[in-house]
Amino acid sequence: MKVRSATSTDREAIRAVARETWHDTYDDLEADTIDAVVDEWYGDDELETAIGGWHGDDLDVSLEGIDTVLLVAEVDGDVVGFTHALADGEEGDVLRMYVHPDHQGAGVGTALHQHLRERLVELGVTRMRAFDLASNEASRTFYERLDFEETDRGTVQIGDETYPEAVYTLEF
Repeated sequence: MKVRSATSTDREAIRAVARETWHDTYDDLEADTIDAVVDEWYGDDELETAIGGWHGDDLDVSLEGIDTVLLVAEVDGDVVGFTHALADGEEGDVLRMYVHPDHQGAGVGTALHQHLRERLVELGVTRMRAFDLASNEASRTFYERLDFEETDRGTVQIGDETYPEAVYTLEF
């Protein structure tokens, strides 16, 4: 397995991993909703921003000083997982961490987490937060195994619905 920074040529593979993982994991969401969200959240523009960092002045909020990290995991040359985080000073937010269902349980997520943590430490991060739907027990188990603790609950808008979201925190 190889973990590396994502490039523009990885966009389709990242979308495919996201789509397969969402369909396999979130059975409480409609298939059409999942496809629409994946197309929106993992569109070319969104992935290019994650790959290349924040550019331009057309945003409603200032993102100056915020770094992006988008890593992919490859097995036999195929992208089988990815993680995306933002670093803002001492805070790092793991926005996405997905491993294709066929490769879950093989250490891909752990390897992605370790590489991501190293990158975030290089950027000055001392506390990571991770977000996922509160209903995702596999995510809870994964993050707790890595010494994260559930520290908060919020909500996230997916399609036309609002869902409970768990926030996991790790200080180091």
